[in-house]
Amino acid sequence: MVCHLFLPIMPHLLLKNLPRYECLLEAAQEFPQLDPSACEAFLHLLRTGDEAFLHAEQNLTEHGISNGRFGVLMLLWGDSHHSEGSIYGMTPAELADQSNVTRATMTGLIDTLERDGFVKRAADKDDRRMMRVALTRKAEKFLEQLLPGHFQRMAAIMEPLSQAERKTLVHLLNKILQHVPTLNTAVDASVPAAV
Repeated sequence: MVCHLFLPIMPHLLLKNLPRYECLLEAAQEFPQLDPSACEAFLHLLRTGDEAFLHAEQNLTEHGISNGRFGVLMLLWGDSHHSEGSIYGMTPAELADQSNVTRATMTGLIDTLERDGFVKRAADKDDRRMMRVALTRKAEKFLEQLLPGHFQRMAAIMEPLSQAERKTLVHLLNKILQHVPTLNTAVDASVPAAV
C-alpha cells in the first residue's frame, strides 16, 4: 500500500488525501516512534489549517493584498483602535516582533505599503531617532471594505461547530500551542552535537 505519510511537510501540507488510519498503523510497525493517533491528529490539524488559510486568503487576493501586508495593516489597525492616542503608530521593530518576521522583511512590507499610500512614517515625538508607522485614511477605508468579507469568511469556516465546540477547539489548540515551545528544548537536548 502506498502511503502519503512520508511526503515532506512544508508551509502547506501539499496532500490532497490524508493517509488512512490503517496506513499509519502499518507505518508504525516500521517506525516504532510513530504514534498513529498523534500523527492522524497532526495531519488533520495541518490540512484543516491549510484549507482555512486558503479560503480566508481568497478575500485578500480579491482585494489585491498579500497576507504579509494585510498582517501589518491589522497590527496598525488594532494599535490605532486600542491606544490612548498619545502614541503615533508602532515602530518597525515592534511590527517585526509582533509579526514574527525579520526587520528586513518588515522594512520591505512597510516600503510597499507606504508606496501604495496605506501607511505613513514619522519621527517619534519623544525620540526623533526613532521612526513610527501608522495607517493612512486610505488604509482605513480599504480595511472598512475588506474586513466585513474577511470576518464573514472566518464565520463561514467555523459554522459547522457550535459555540461550545469552538471554545473546546480553542482550549485544545492552546494546549498544543503552549506545549510546542517546550519540545524545542527537549529535541535540542536529544540531538547529538555535530562532530
